[in-house]
Amino acid sequence: MKKLKIDLAERSYEILIGRNLLGRTGEFLRDLVKGNSAVVVTHPGIRRLYGDGVTVSLQKAGFRTAYAEVAEGEASKSLEVAGRLFDRLVEFGCDRQSVLVALGGGVVGDLTGFVAATFMRGVPFVQVPTTLLAQVDSSVGGKTAVNHPRGKNLIGAFYQPRAVIVDVDTLKTLPFDEFRAGMAEVVKYGVIADRALFDFIDDNASAILALDPACLERIVETSCAIKAGVVEKDERESRYRMVLNFGHTIGHAVEALTGYSGMKHGEAVAVGMVYAAELSKAAGYCSEDVCRRLRALIRKLGLPDKLPDLGPAAIVEAMYLDKKATDRNIRFVLVKDIGEVEITDGVPEPVLRKVLEN
Repeated sequence: MKKLKIDLAERSYEILIGRNLLGRTGEFLRDLVKGNSAVVVTHPGIRRLYGDGVTVSLQKAGFRTAYAEVAEGEASKSLEVAGRLFDRLVEFGCDRQSVLVALGGGVVGDLTGFVAATFMRGVPFVQVPTTLLAQVDSSVGGKTAVNHPRGKNLIGAFYQPRAVIVDVDTLKTLPFDEFRAGMAEVVKYGVIADRALFDFIDDNASAILALDPACLERIVETSCAIKAGVVEKDERESRYRMVLNFGHTIGHAVEALTGYSGMKHGEAVAVGMVYAAELSKAAGYCSEDVCRRLRALIRKLGLPDKLPDLGPAAIVEAMYLDKKATDRNIRFVLVKDIGEVEITDGVPEPVLRKVLEN
């Protein structure tokens, strides 16, 4: 097992990465929380696969346990579902020392974190991500949220977990299209901060898609280390942390316009990165070669590289609802070279519309 620490003073915590870690969940939690009640938030499919192992582990460590199940999919990131989770916590007799365990992908993690941040003004929670996207991105950094019909993650809080437990063995049972979608976030880390990671993905795409264990551990550990470094510098996204949103401004707009059901999050990010690179070229930030390399890798991984037919005007208007937009200025992360990006508010709307049209 490898450990990465996110140094945030009294909110510091560790990311544990390895194999066969789910059965040690209770052991890890016993050292982190004072309470004796644990509620595992998950969806039915994950509960069938891993619920018993996690529950037995928690009970052996002395926790009184319960489940709170939510439906799979982005639609569960809503105030309505959060309300049902609050009801479940009250019914189970949770108090301020009870711990929530987010067992699942990014939806479960974001929702559980939001509920933990707001129930009784904050109770401890831990992330136990079972998808690639959650393992390398959403479980780390303390962003919690639910969606609003007009925008993704518009209702939320910065609230750090007590730990992130990453068991890469769970990727063996992940549907392949979900794994492939998660690779978009790994590519993102290469583009924004680590050319060597980008090259590694490019050189080992086949092995990664075949779930080679050594490759999986490398991409997960490297991605988590990059995100940890960014979060340490800018926990609450005053500016620098926005580099993590490369490809997300357009991607989130696509998700909102398709009702969070037309594309997987990772697929929307993949498309968003391709168009963000084209926008970077149009604005004079990068060369055609950078766009070509990124587009080629997205295609090599089997991810989409073209926007659905939503119309440039609708996409632009949806981007104005992005949390990073201020005073009708859309903030973009633009790429200068593989491994180097820049945050800017200065992209003229006509340039953006032209890129979207093309």
